[in-house]
Amino acid sequence: MRLDFKNGDLKEYIFDAEFGLEKECLRVKEDGYISQTQHPFPDNDNIQKDFCESQTEFVSNVFNSAEEVCNNLRELHRYAYSKLFNLPSGNEFLWPFSNPPYVKDESDIPVALFNGKMKNKSLYREYLAEKYGKMKMLYSGIHFNFSFSDKLLKKGYENFQSITFEQYKNDLYLELSKKIVEYAWLIVYLTAASPVMDGSFFSNEKIGKDVLSGYTSARCSEIGYWNDFIPVLSYENLESYVSSISKYVETGKLRSASELYYPVRLKPRGENSPEKLLKYGVNHIELRMLDDNPLSPIGIFEEDIKFIHILIIYLISQKDFEFNEGRQINAVKNEKSAAKYDDSVSILLNDRIESVKNQAIDVINNMETYFSDCDYAKEIIAYQKKKITEPNRRYAEIVANRFGTDYVHEGLKLARQYADEFLIGSD
Repeated sequence: MRLDFKNGDLKEYIFDAEFGLEKECLRVKEDGYISQTQHPFPDNDNIQKDFCESQTEFVSNVFNSAEEVCNNLRELHRYAYSKLFNLPSGNEFLWPFSNPPYVKDESDIPVALFNGKMKNKSLYREYLAEKYGKMKMLYSGIHFNFSFSDKLLKKGYENFQSITFEQYKNDLYLELSKKIVEYAWLIVYLTAASPVMDGSFFSNEKIGKDVLSGYTSARCSEIGYWNDFIPVLSYENLESYVSSISKYVETGKLRSASELYYPVRLKPRGENSPEKLLKYGVNHIELRMLDDNPLSPIGIFEEDIKFIHILIIYLISQKDFEFNEGRQINAVKNEKSAAKYDDSVSILLNDRIESVKNQAIDVINNMETYFSDCDYAKEIIAYQKKKITEPNRRYAEIVANRFGTDYVHEGLKLARQYADEFLIGSD
């Protein structure tokens, strides 16, 4: 089912894809505490509220390039600040980190309020708060939505006429999904950006006490936002995949499929549900392991989106494999291990135990070989390789050095700086 881009017929479409971003972040007051005001963007469908009333989610439109999707995210931030700096209750800022700022206690976290036909959304969030605790729900991140172009898919389908195009497409995304889950550790290792936390995350007696958590990404680590079990899914076909998720709902381990906290989701077009996924098939995949990067005003760099795209092309070109229970459980463990600050921590990949750093170098070298005749890809890969081979180049290391001794105060300065940049850009 793989797409071999060394094939001349496919090479023309190698970089054709669609991109979308969903970025979560907290609205905060000038004193560094979470905002208690209601969601101030009720009339903008691209700016929604997530778990709590003060957790804002920017939902981009779909574009054909990293540059375009980042520009759209930038425009949404600019619009948001035009509202946040005109609130009757005073100016608010968009917190640029995945980890929250000051939190007095759980009563300081207002669950998102939905009324009328959408009231079940509030009930669901109250259920999550009870089961997982409100603090973990404050972790914010970026979801990257990806799909291959129809031209590419139809060209690839020419070699699989024995099945329907819909089945080909579903099977292709299933294969890609498990490959990304297997290599989620690499994305975390290269993009994690949340090593610093305020002590109030652990105790309201520690407000204002900086904590270097020992993780490059707290939300992807063992203290992150995971289910209380490691899911094991079926990748044989779309029906078995949906059934394997549904069994967790039927047995009461999950309230609904949306409670499955997993590195990758397969999604239909429009509203997401298992029923619609089965009826309409896979439209795109959602990667869920990206931190908000405070070094970027919009929380993500184009270079990282481009790299993930390059990684996707590389992975789908590789041989398929059986993603059995042991391998799935190990993939999740690898992601949690890669979220540790110590890059000498070992992971198990392809029956080989080695440090996450050495494993990352091996994958990067293999990608360089695969894309040896593509200058565009080699430049993107080289950007990531420097993070591994040169000291203090990973985002988490930069963030720890810059914000590790005055996290919230320095974070507020950065939030103000970004607010000024966006507001100046709107003049």
